[in-house]
Amino acid sequence: MRQKTLAVVMMGLATAAWAVDEQSAQQSQQTALAVTIYNSDLALVKDARKTKLRSGENRLAWREVSARIQPETALLRTTSGPGLELLEQNFDFDLLTPQKMLEKSVGEMIRVIKTNPMTGVESTEYATVLAANSGFVLRYNDRVETNIPANARLAYGVVPPGLRDRPTLSLQFNAQKGGDQDVELSYLTGGLGWKADYVAELTGKEDSLDLNGWVTLTNTSGTSYPKAQLQLIAGDVNRAAPEYKVARPQMRDMVMMAAAAPMQEESLFEYHLYTLNRPTTIENNQTKQVALLSATKVPVAKEYLLRGSEYYYQGQYGDLGQKLKAGVFMEFDNKGGNLGIPLPKGVVRVYKKDAAGRAQFIGEDRIDHTAKGEKLRLKLGEAFDINADKKQTDYQKVANYGRSGGVYETAYQLEIRNAKKDAIKVKVIEPMPGDWQMTAESLPHNKESAHTAVWVVPVPAEGKTLLTWRARIKY
Repeated sequence: MRQKTLAVVMMGLATAAWAVDEQSAQQSQQTALAVTIYNSDLALVKDARKTKLRSGENRLAWREVSARIQPETALLRTTSGPGLELLEQNFDFDLLTPQKMLEKSVGEMIRVIKTNPMTGVESTEYATVLAANSGFVLRYNDRVETNIPANARLAYGVVPPGLRDRPTLSLQFNAQKGGDQDVELSYLTGGLGWKADYVAELTGKEDSLDLNGWVTLTNTSGTSYPKAQLQLIAGDVNRAAPEYKVARPQMRDMVMMAAAAPMQEESLFEYHLYTLNRPTTIENNQTKQVALLSATKVPVAKEYLLRGSEYYYQGQYGDLGQKLKAGVFMEFDNKGGNLGIPLPKGVVRVYKKDAAGRAQFIGEDRIDHTAKGEKLRLKLGEAFDINADKKQTDYQKVANYGRSGGVYETAYQLEIRNAKKDAIKVKVIEPMPGDWQMTAESLPHNKESAHTAVWVVPVPAEGKTLLTWRARIKY
């Protein structure tokens, strides 16, 4: 008897808790929308809507929130009246589908409507849903079936509670004032990301380039953001490690759109903020591009590079490689004209026009976040017409300091060949271990750091140059 009384009391409390009718805050009631997207699959959404509130307790269904919302970050506030006292909030992500209708109707009676294929006359039977796992099981008055004929359909009296046609945040709160109010919901969400992409066109003389930057947005959050004020944060924002990883939905559609003007940039804490100067719509399951920057005639320097290794200074090796390819690098400074702004990390793709005036892809490289005034260095590939043969010509121990120490002398030669019709210069970098000094060399080196020797080797057109050096190394 006591248990029955307690159950009745609990049912009464539950009924009282949900006695207030639910109101909806639709996307059509939106008055402002701002989206700030970070580099790490994170975005801040600020969604303002005008809705009618009651004085006292309210239940508000905020429809079409992100399906990847982090509910614990949601903050509801009014911008046109006294504050709100939040009592409870629930994120309803169990979306309405035929399968979910069946699952939520287990134990309930539904109608099975059949159509006679000959006459078109409909007949109805009632059945109870026994199970809805990997198919379904229905119990009729005189039988149990696990399937329905092709000419039949299921009909339900009501939509089962808890199912939503859109991701919805249900909010229960007290309002000090009733009537029409401007209410803003802000929250963090996954499913929104951005990256920077750059397109550079190298001039015929290869002494300057035109650079265009694009922001590529990807939305797999489960909802759209119409006419949003878009801002982007560039930088490495620290986040607490998650306890589990949510699987990311697959992107189905791809749409590319261009903005009419570059984005505005400003400093924000230890990061940089980029703001699009017009509203834009970010559709669900869409990839979109907007302009970030445009710069012309940026001075650029081209470099051929051959880089050695430290290991062959510690033993006898003889041949160290034939037809070694020289890496091709382009360098330019992030300054001057329209370029001198902090650049978000991304991929720079470089093109050059051929003799017929058609732009051809010549390489790409990834850059990190680059501050104003810093140098950008891109590796575009390896030179076809420039190669080298390298070998060790001598190795001997000069002094012995025990099992692990000693003084050694080692010598090398590097023959660089140039099949191009123009003379070039090749930068040769050799990592030097231990305490070293150069005892002989065919060209003077530059000691760029404690363990690095660098030569700039001129190579004539359709010719070759032999670089030799001898080093004494103490371990």
